[in-house]
Amino acid sequence: MEPIYTAIAHASGGGRDGHVRSEDDRLDFDTRPPKEMGGSGEGTNPEQLFAAGYSACFLGAVHAAGRELKLDTTDAGVSASVSIGSNGEGGFGLAVELDVYIPGLSAGDAQKVADKAHTICPYSNATRGNIEVTVSVVE
Repeated sequence: MEPIYTAIAHASGGGRDGHVRSEDDRLDFDTRPPKEMGGSGEGTNPEQLFAAGYSACFLGAVHAAGRELKLDTTDAGVSASVSIGSNGEGGFGLAVELDVYIPGLSAGDAQKVADKAHTICPYSNATRGNIEVTVSVVE
């Protein structure tokens, strides 16, 4: 792969209970485990960051797919739910649910766009075969 852009971020402190900062300082905040994992929940966590990145990236792929298929995705939206849990082997795993909303398209056309977006999105390509990702078209 020939990189077009490289993002660089640094973590310090206790990892999930620490601090993250992007090299350009556009991101700069504390991380805290959620209450469900024994933390204070007073900061963001890696799953929230992954959900934000995946939903934004997938929405870009929805628009690219819409252009390719000549379908209007102007008012589309994507919600990503990222879950963490035991992988049954002493570690942890992730699962993702993507809800894709494309008003003005039939259910069939919206599904075509979502399916095409799933082949375009770099997050989908990186996770394919590694974690469970469910893509659903919602109204």
